[in-house]
Amino acid sequence: MAEHNQFGKEAEERAAQYLLGKKYSILERNYYYQKAEIDILALKENTLVVVEVKARSSSYFGEPEQFVSKKKIRLLTNAVDIYVNKNDLDVEVRFDIISILRQNNELIVNHIEDAFYFF
Repeated sequence: MAEHNQFGKEAEERAAQYLLGKKYSILERNYYYQKAEIDILALKENTLVVVEVKARSSSYFGEPEQFVSKKKIRLLTNAVDIYVNKNDLDVEVRFDIISILRQNNELIVNHIEDAFYFF
């Protein structure tokens, strides 16, 4: 596996462990619908949390959370709409970003709640 793919998997695992430590329940990881992939679907109280994990080994070109495009947001919102309807869920939906930045072989976690909204 390419080094960047391995780092991405490591970052997603770190994000999942972070959420578990904050008492979130992980419902799905790497949920696919058409061209969309939701990294993590988690539940906290009555809120379905859609988590986009962004990992970078440097912040030279910007913080990892700056790399979520409008197209990606549109794909995520469509995918979660299908997920909620398919599973007949009666929950609030929130979109978070967890950015993972590698600095000096340490993973720095930044959890941004309500990072974006439906549009």
